[in-house]
Amino acid sequence: MFQSVKVAFSEYIGDFYRSISATTKPMIEFRSRGLEKSIAWCPSRMIDTAEEMLSQWQRNDTDNAPTNPSKLPVILVAMAKDYVPTSREYTRQVAERQFVGIPEDTKGRMFGLRYISADIRTQICIFAADEPTARSIAAQFCLYIDAMSNRTFNALHEFAGFKLPFGIQLETSDAPAMNIQTDAKNLTILAIDLTLRCSVPMFDNPADNEPNDGLGTDGDFNDPHGYLVTNEAITKGYTIS
Repeated sequence: MFQSVKVAFSEYIGDFYRSISATTKPMIEFRSRGLEKSIAWCPSRMIDTAEEMLSQWQRNDTDNAPTNPSKLPVILVAMAKDYVPTSREYTRQVAERQFVGIPEDTKGRMFGLRYISADIRTQICIFAADEPTARSIAAQFCLYIDAMSNRTFNALHEFAGFKLPFGIQLETSDAPAMNIQTDAKNLTILAIDLTLRCSVPMFDNPADNEPNDGLGTDGDFNDPHGYLVTNEAITKGYTIS
């Protein structure tokens, strides 16, 4: 369910890459290289294993050619493996099932919904052969996240054949780029930590063999049955106004 958050953040970082202005010669090549050869995901956080992550990236055969070290600069992105619910001072989760309809659903089905609010820690590491290039990319990223329009974005969560947008917000746009010490010559590493406050839906529906509205298709994940609803209430001796 958090994969949608990762996909959304990938698109967010991709938009940043396309916004970069070249202020040094290495950045001209970096911009022309293309997104897939310039930015990559890494497992877990990298602050303690930055050079190891760079080494793995450089071993990738990105051109289907004899292996050569990948050019710098590159940006590596990672998400922490831990799970942290968002502070109750900021929001609350919906732990009790609520029955909801999807506006675009022409069948008018009712589904169950719980709502997760989580803080997902992410890290962006910038690797460059020279300090001016690393600093320029870091500065432009900090400028990018400081734009009001970039402080929030949506992740699309799929359910019942629909792609439903749920919001993600940067906890803060005040994110300094920290220098990571390295013994390698001609290598500058800057790390930026961000926290993504995300809303993740948990939809549910009755199983095919449970009471349901019969509006879906048995065995079809993209066309599930909805919950039974009351269409008419019959009262005796009372008038409801």
